[in-house]
Amino acid sequence: MTEIPETAQFDAPSREEAERMLEAMLFASAEPLASAEMARRLPEGTDVAGALEALRARYEGRGVELRRIGDAWAFRTAADLGHLLERHAVETRKLSRAATETLAIIAYHQPVTRAEIEEVRGVTVSRGTIDQLIDMGWVRLGRRKMTPGRPVTFVVTEGFLDHFGLQSARDLPGLRELRAAGLLDNRPPPGAGGEDEGAEDEAQDSLFGT
Repeated sequence: MTEIPETAQFDAPSREEAERMLEAMLFASAEPLASAEMARRLPEGTDVAGALEALRARYEGRGVELRRIGDAWAFRTAADLGHLLERHAVETRKLSRAATETLAIIAYHQPVTRAEIEEVRGVTVSRGTIDQLIDMGWVRLGRRKMTPGRPVTFVVTEGFLDHFGLQSARDLPGLRELRAAGLLDNRPPPGAGGEDEGAEDEAQDSLFGT
């Protein structure tokens, strides 16, 4: 009988075995998993980054795909097959116009303070509006700004990116895509009055920084 060296059990797994381990963790997790968290669960020396990229390539074009969401990873339904699951989607609540605009401003201008949000919108932002976005898991507190009073800032979460299928805030869509996704209605923003669509887009540019 061939003896296995005692150190073998501590060796880093092969690329194929690392992919299997990551695949198991990702399928079992209800939430996206950070690379650092997965690395902590795997044997020391595992090439987590390489295995994740290989796993993503292996699932590319299939019914489910491995996507990077901020610093985390998750399996998600292929974008072109999302319509097959629409009947199971339940909309629990609809964002108010104020919440929608506040969310868009945070997403496009982050990190942003309450005062800066109000400056862009041109109206006061109620505490309840931001609290709602925080409760939904789409907005979180960011670092305090190095300005008088050290005001807290707000940024979007990985949950927000995951919900809208974005890898990072750099992938945020333009105005037409926001309307198509239901994140923006066709009513003119504050101050736009009865202007035409071109003028409306220009006015909303000031909201979203596009």
